[in-house]
Amino acid sequence: MVGGYAAGMIFTLLTIGVVTAVGLVALAGWLHLLPRLGPPGRAVSGWCQRAPGLDGVITVFTVLPGIVGACLAGWWGLGAAIVGQVLAMQGWVFLHEWTHPDARRGPRIVKVLNRVIGRTRNHAALWVMTPAVPVFWLIRVAQWTIYPALVALAKLPPYRQGDFVNLSRQKFDGLVGHDLIWCLYCDWMTGLWSLGSEMLRNIESLWCPIRFHSDKKCENCRHDFPDLDHGWVDADAGMTDVAALLEAKYADRDGPNAWFGHPTRLTVEGEPPQSS
Repeated sequence: MVGGYAAGMIFTLLTIGVVTAVGLVALAGWLHLLPRLGPPGRAVSGWCQRAPGLDGVITVFTVLPGIVGACLAGWWGLGAAIVGQVLAMQGWVFLHEWTHPDARRGPRIVKVLNRVIGRTRNHAALWVMTPAVPVFWLIRVAQWTIYPALVALAKLPPYRQGDFVNLSRQKFDGLVGHDLIWCLYCDWMTGLWSLGSEMLRNIESLWCPIRFHSDKKCENCRHDFPDLDHGWVDADAGMTDVAALLEAKYADRDGPNAWFGHPTRLTVEGEPPQSS
């Protein structure tokens, strides 16, 4: 009886791994094929490269296999799905580089960094980054679910999220295989992070426009939160100053409650300020 259970579990895990690997490679092939299917295919391809369509594609490639695997076979199923994902990625890298021999043999990011950092350390560092994927995915879920509620409740400015969360580095000439997959990861990650920073600028300036007591923290944060140097009250000021600032920046305002340097705000001269 125990042997039958073990055999059944092994079969389930193998099925999860194989279906994950084959399915993801097939999906990648379909995405490569889409632009060659005429205007309808190019339209679908464009939708897949930009939020919200991109969010679905990212979910299928990153977290969905693990969720399904865990539901089917617990932690072992999660592990089998991850193995399938790794095999799918490595298989796609091999096929993509094999079909682009000139680019594979030419100058490449991976070749330079293998020499500068060391091949083992370079590849190990890249794999160390991969557990961050579900973290970024959860941030993306928050951007879709929590921030819109703040737009409705606190009148924060809405954003066309696809202007931040999109992919385009696949259009860069010479990026193939290993280089391309990691550049696409960074393409997605940096847009997502930039959108989150923009959302947090509005939140901080509305609810907590007070400089930090730590000069070092102020120095470190001023790039992501420009209002820190251009509007937030000093750390040794009083609540009267904070209340006055909020009155000046938000009371009787027709537009959205954006951070002080947001393009929707006008300067005294009537010109929109430069947002960072």
